[in-house]
Amino acid sequence: MRIVPRLLAFVGVAALLLTAIAAVPAIAQETEPAAAAPAAERPRVVLQTTMGDITLELFPDKAPKSVANFLTYVRDGFYDGTVFHRVIPNFMAQGGGFTADMNRKPTRSPIQNEADNGVKNTRGTVAMARTGDPHSATAQFFVNAVDNDFLNHTRKDPRGWGYTVFGQVTEGMDVVDAISATRTTSRGKFRDVPVEAIVITKARIDE
Repeated sequence: MRIVPRLLAFVGVAALLLTAIAAVPAIAQETEPAAAAPAAERPRVVLQTTMGDITLELFPDKAPKSVANFLTYVRDGFYDGTVFHRVIPNFMAQGGGFTADMNRKPTRSPIQNEADNGVKNTRGTVAMARTGDPHSATAQFFVNAVDNDFLNHTRKDPRGWGYTVFGQVTEGMDVVDAISATRTTSRGKFRDVPVEAIVITKARIDE
């Protein structure tokens, strides 16, 4: 005879539990991290070179400091007249720091390394070049011609910091391949310099 009251009590508790559980998803959705920026919101930069155009899509959601730094140089016209001064087949093409006569251009202050953003140095990605100091990147960049896993971030020390990927090539990868396969020579202390200068005639934001 006491079964019915107990059953009613059980049903009441279960209803309360179900009500509480049903409320959880709404709270969880509010605390989820923001999604990555849609491609439509990512800036695009066109590098007009003597071997063809290369279009880059930048990742401000992944490397905000590197993207802001790169766009500042683009807006200032810094890259206009610079060359791809170091190219190595099946590795990468590096540019953005020297004129055709191999004079280094003065730059802004170095920026913080953001290679711990989880973006890998895969074929077609664009990364900041630097010295042995992990936080020494200024204006120079390189395009990965192949997957270069050994350039990825592994730990926060001089050997493991890696190289910050801040964008990718969306058009003109055939131009990058042609650049990285060009004949090279040595010029003074510089090695892997293209025999014929590959000039960035204009870098512009594609708006």
